Amino acid sequence: MTASDGSAHGGRKLAHKVAIVTGAGSDIGRAAPPLERILDTPTAVEQVRLEGEGPAGSLPLTAEMLRAEPSGNLFGLTQNVGMGWNPREVRRPEYLIVSTQGGLRGEDGHPIALGYHTGHWEIGLLVRRAAETLREEGGTPFAVYCSDPCDGRSQGTTAMFDSLPYRNDAAQVLRRMIRSLPTRAAVMGVATCDKGLPAVMQALAGESALPGIVVPGGVTLPAAGAEDAGQVQTLGARFAHGLVDLEYASAMGCRACGSSGGGCQFLGTAATSQVVAEALGMALPHSALSPSGEPIWLDMAHRSALALVRLHALGMPLDHILTERAIENAMLVHAAFGGSTNLLLHIPAIAHAARRRRPTVDDWNRVNRATPRLVDALPNGPRNYTTVQVFMAGAVAEVMLHLREMGLLDTGVLTVTGETLDTSLDWWLESGRRRALRARLQAAGVEPDDVVMSASRARAKGLTSTVVFPTGNLAPDGSVIKATAIDPSIVDPDGVYRHRGPTRVFTDEREAIEAVKGGTEHPIRAGDVLVLTGVGPSGTGMEETAQVTMALKFLPWGKHVPILTDARFSGVSTGACIGHVGPEALAGGPIGKLRDGDVVEIVIDRVALRGRVDLVGTSEGALTEEEAGAVLAARPTHPGVRPHPKLPDDTRLWAALQRVSGGTWAGCVYDVDRIVEAIEAGLAVRSRAGADERLTV
Repeated sequence: MTASDGSAHGGRKLAHKVAIVTGAGSDIGRAAPPLERILDTPTAVEQVRLEGEGPAGSLPLTAEMLRAEPSGNLFGLTQNVGMGWNPREVRRPEYLIVSTQGGLRGEDGHPIALGYHTGHWEIGLLVRRAAETLREEGGTPFAVYCSDPCDGRSQGTTAMFDSLPYRNDAAQVLRRMIRSLPTRAAVMGVATCDKGLPAVMQALAGESALPGIVVPGGVTLPAAGAEDAGQVQTLGARFAHGLVDLEYASAMGCRACGSSGGGCQFLGTAATSQVVAEALGMALPHSALSPSGEPIWLDMAHRSALALVRLHALGMPLDHILTERAIENAMLVHAAFGGSTNLLLHIPAIAHAARRRRPTVDDWNRVNRATPRLVDALPNGPRNYTTVQVFMAGAVAEVMLHLREMGLLDTGVLTVTGETLDTSLDWWLESGRRRALRARLQAAGVEPDDVVMSASRARAKGLTSTVVFPTGNLAPDGSVIKATAIDPSIVDPDGVYRHRGPTRVFTDEREAIEAVKGGTEHPIRAGDVLVLTGVGPSGTGMEETAQVTMALKFLPWGKHVPILTDARFSGVSTGACIGHVGPEALAGGPIGKLRDGDVVEIVIDRVALRGRVDLVGTSEGALTEEEAGAVLAARPTHPGVRPHPKLPDDTRLWAALQRVSGGTWAGCVYDVDRIVEAIEAGLAVRSRAGADERLTV
């Protein structure tokens, strides 16, 4: 065979392989770039260098360093100057910035590669501003990244199976990144959204022997004349019921974000996580909910970097800040805001990472009974102010002033200012910043004291405490409902929500949303109790069922359909939504025993903060308490309850590890001691079984 024959033969083989890969004949195949462009760019070959100059100068090494320092420390200096750092500056204190930055922005802000959401799109600007300040203050900044998913983008898809498990994964990666810079002096975490910010707080809490600080990534501005980022997620359901037309849906879907960065405009999990970071003392006073991209937002990164330098100089690690008293303060602030119930998963996880006692359901009950809701924000109402308006009214700092006046806060705790919380609140009360921002809000026609209220003003406006933990024969281990999110028009004059109705049982969220949209033979009707079961940690990774709850919110009859599930809800969810039902169906929980046509009674006392969820009948008639218990004990689990066939192995492993670590109410954490104990016990049982089998043989 000649060389030319061989080349031609090889060319035919290659073309055949390309046709298979691209699907020749399809639109994709015809649009494929020419093979020549893929295989080579001739000008690039001509520009290859075989050696470089290398950095000028020399490292400031000493004989003692060469004798005593680990080789890794010395090689690290070589790497620093190799990246272009001035060799005269390499011995400065090293400050590590970890963030969830996603996407790639051009210098003018235009997208080169998109991120998953606005929440991580702009935070590289915060990282840059903080790094510049750290260098100006005589430090050597490092920056590493572990980006995060978007729960809104994941809604209604199997991507949601990775949402909650991601938090533990990211916290582990970030902790490993922190430890992988052995010469770090302090660490800063920059993040914004539902899972990324809790992961960053967990990571810093797990390395709390270091000075550390959190920079919240801020919020998106509302767009003039447009729906918010929560409401637009219901366009599909509203269109299906003829409530909006295609033109309106297309326009609103395009216009929801008034700025290109920040978390959503409502008090969902992203915004609540920012609130909690500040309430824990991990972030500067009045840093949560800052409008992304604005000068006040960038200035926060600058001041946070100064604070981190101060913490390092004072020798004050996060361990001095993340105390059990600080965790209690954060729970109080969460209650006063009426924050997302997802923080019932994240605050215990942060406490566990910091080696502090994890709050229990009893602790949450006690805190919520002591603390009225003081903040009027989307989605809780009554006026539904946006998160940037809450920021202008004072946000966490203003709420803490009221809680201090009520005698609820422990103001002796330390914060990342290096001083006590009392000192920070004294500053905020008299600050020009507070006066100026409140005046700006008043000039826009909003009274700040209607956004963040005193306890007496909140009571006068009918605001009540936020979270209730119903029990009952369907939730023996407990459940959770944001009681303030129940439409007031369906709450009785005594402050109690009561509903008794037939169940519609679903074991797949996609089937449930189709029934809500009216696309099934038996659509959801007013009065039904929508039961979504088998979608807890073991079934779907404890997916967030926001598309169902938000669809019902914006349907005229949706407030008359309560939801009962072993999954969780978005922070923007409203209505009689009872989640975190335990035990989950796949752990034998009674919620998995329900069938279509069963009768469920729900009673939520928003005044006494008590509630029950009970099976009280079947399609054949009413049941006594004893009869209902017998039915639930005798019934098998619903035949549709099983792990989702597309549940990733990663998530199955997460579900098993968090279950043996205490499960949902313990924060879905990894308790290493309990995991090791369970594995060793299992191995011992298997070893004995193997020995018995050998003896039998």
